[in-house]
Amino acid sequence: MFAVYKKELRSYFTSMIGWVFIAFFLVLVGLYFMVYNLMNGYTDFGAVFTGIEMFFVLLLVPVLTMRIIAEENRQKTDQLLYTSPVSITKIIVGKYLALITLFGMAMAVVSTYPLILSGLVKDVATNNESVDFAMAYGSILGFFLLGSAYIAIGLFISSLTESQVISAVVSGIIMIFTYLMTSLATMLPANHTFVFWFLAALIIVIAIILGFWIHNPWMTALVAIVAEVVLTALFILKTESFDGLIGNALSSISIVDKYQNFTMGIFDVNALVYYISVAFIFVFVTIQRIKKKRWN
Repeated sequence: MFAVYKKELRSYFTSMIGWVFIAFFLVLVGLYFMVYNLMNGYTDFGAVFTGIEMFFVLLLVPVLTMRIIAEENRQKTDQLLYTSPVSITKIIVGKYLALITLFGMAMAVVSTYPLILSGLVKDVATNNESVDFAMAYGSILGFFLLGSAYIAIGLFISSLTESQVISAVVSGIIMIFTYLMTSLATMLPANHTFVFWFLAALIIVIAIILGFWIHNPWMTALVAIVAEVVLTALFILKTESFDGLIGNALSSISIVDKYQNFTMGIFDVNALVYYISVAFIFVFVTIQRIKKKRWN
């Protein structure tokens, strides 16, 4: 695993992707840091990350993760991975850790900004404000966890295609949906009838995806029928519980919303577990995806 990790990390800097990612990330952070904190005098460093969230999610993460496995698939070097003495798990984990290390390097540079801001605030005699380091470094930690979860999602999407462009576009679409998830939820009708039919349609979509995954139409149909029956029974018995269910569910699983407590200097253990779980799940399904392809 360590050999894969070193190879992947080295490849980011020999191919310029690593340098470009770090440069664009630091430029974005630097611009918002200059506008929010230096020009307008705000001491809340967390506002910088709030400003760059959409650019980070929509552009930087898809570009960073688009080639990690898709390029292996395109060049057919993935066959070497399947026959390698190193396990698939170690290969994928090594690739993921290389991505996290690259992201961590950029965040390490950003970690010096609150200290710079604090020094500038102290030099202004008429300014009685001070930098809240709990909020500043809480925001940095939260954003790192947020990025780690999104990178895991991008890793999984990259394993599904041979095209880097398709990987980047699909990643961008999925990630922007998760970014706007809570806002989109408020636009949907909250009445129980709509929620029921929405969930019924969602079960069918999930069943179709499951069918492509396991290639067993009978099992897929059985799962779909059982899920629809359970949904109908719950709707009949607990109709009032369906009111506003979609909005509540999307808000509870929103990746971005979990980040908010960190910006207020609150170490949210639930959010920490959530981000680690999201990263683990998508790394795990990526491993299973590669293993399944290996034996087909």
